[in-house]
Amino acid sequence: MIAQIKGKLSSVGTSSALIEVGDIGYEIMLAGYCINRLTSFVGKEIMLCTMEYYEGTPGRGNLIPRLVGFLNSEERVFFQKFTSVKGIGIKKGLKALSMPIETIAGAIENGDEKLLTTLPSVGKRMAQQIIAELKGKLEKFAGAGVTSSGEKRSFNDFQIEALEILVAWGEKRNEAQELIVKACENHPDIKTAEQLVPFVYRIKQGYEV
Repeated sequence: MIAQIKGKLSSVGTSSALIEVGDIGYEIMLAGYCINRLTSFVGKEIMLCTMEYYEGTPGRGNLIPRLVGFLNSEERVFFQKFTSVKGIGIKKGLKALSMPIETIAGAIENGDEKLLTTLPSVGKRMAQQIIAELKGKLEKFAGAGVTSSGEKRSFNDFQIEALEILVAWGEKRNEAQELIVKACENHPDIKTAEQLVPFVYRIKQGYEV
C-alpha cells in the first residue's frame, strides 16, 4: 500500500492533482477542501498522506487503481470514518468534503443537519444518516483544540488552513496551534494562511517572541 507521497506539485485540477516524483507523475484524487488549500503550492514540493482503492466492478477485469491524497494522517482517518456511512463511497465522499474537516466534524457532533445539507451530494436524508452513524465518534476532529490552560479555542478558516499546512509539513498539532495563536497576537493584520505560516516559523526559530 502507498501510504505517503512526496514530490513537486505539478498541477491542480477540479478533483485531482499531479505530483511529480522523479520522472513519474502520480495522479492523486483530492477532496474539495484540499484542492482549495493546494492551489497556491503549484511548483513546490509537498507531501501527502495517501490511501489506495480500486475503481470498477470486481470480477469483470476492469479494476483501475486510484490514489486518494490527504494533508495529514488524521484527515485520512476522518475520511475512512466518513465513507463508512452507508451510501457514501470514495467518489461521493471526496465530492462532499468541500469544507474543512473541523467544520464538518463539528456539524456532525452538534447534529447540525442544515449545514451538512449544504455539502455537495448530501441531501436531508443522507445528512440524517451521517449524524446517526457518526455522532459521538468524531470529537477529536471537531474544532481546533484547546489552549495550554485548557480553554477551548476556535480558529477561523485561514488559521485552520495554516494549521493543516503545518501539520502536513511535520509539525505537532498542539504546538502548531500555540504558534498560530502567538503569530496572530503579534501580527493582528494577518488575513491568509500564506501570510501566517512564515510568521509561525519565525517564532519557532526564535526570531520573534
